[in-house]
Amino acid sequence: MKIVLVGYMGSGKSTIGRLLANKLAISFIDLDDYLEVEYGMSIKGIFDEKGIIFFRKAECSALKRLAQSTDSYVLATGGGTPCYGDNMKVITASSNAVVYLKMNIPELIVRLLPERSQRPLISHLKEGEMAEFLGKHLFERAPYYNQASLVLSVQNQSPEEVVIQIQKDLGLLNAYSSK
Repeated sequence: MKIVLVGYMGSGKSTIGRLLANKLAISFIDLDDYLEVEYGMSIKGIFDEKGIIFFRKAECSALKRLAQSTDSYVLATGGGTPCYGDNMKVITASSNAVVYLKMNIPELIVRLLPERSQRPLISHLKEGEMAEFLGKHLFERAPYYNQASLVLSVQNQSPEEVVIQIQKDLGLLNAYSSK
């Protein structure tokens, strides 16, 4: 079983992924954490030292390695992962389910403002610039995200509620451990 979570930064992929993997008693992999371990530096450090092109190539390579694994896991991708190269094709071909955690712009702003300095793509933005930037970015990324087999609006829901909804929608509520 391989479940891949996609969506914009701040949509809850890592939090929900950990909870879902625990409920299903399978491994959880955060692609950003995976890359940080591989390169021995933060995502921001990789962006700053090596550049976005290097980062996207490294991300694509890591994704392909994970796709070849025979292990079961829940994978939380980076917000841009599905939108580069043939990543979304790799994701859909190698997983049992792709879940798009869809969130509206006002809630994304509330979530992202406090951690903006740690997010390379938005660290340079002033608060008043975020809505326009996020709107444009979401518009550009929507065709990739919407290729997911399951699209869930997750605003105003707790991570636990989202996990239950994913399990219901994928027919997994009673199939695995209910830790």
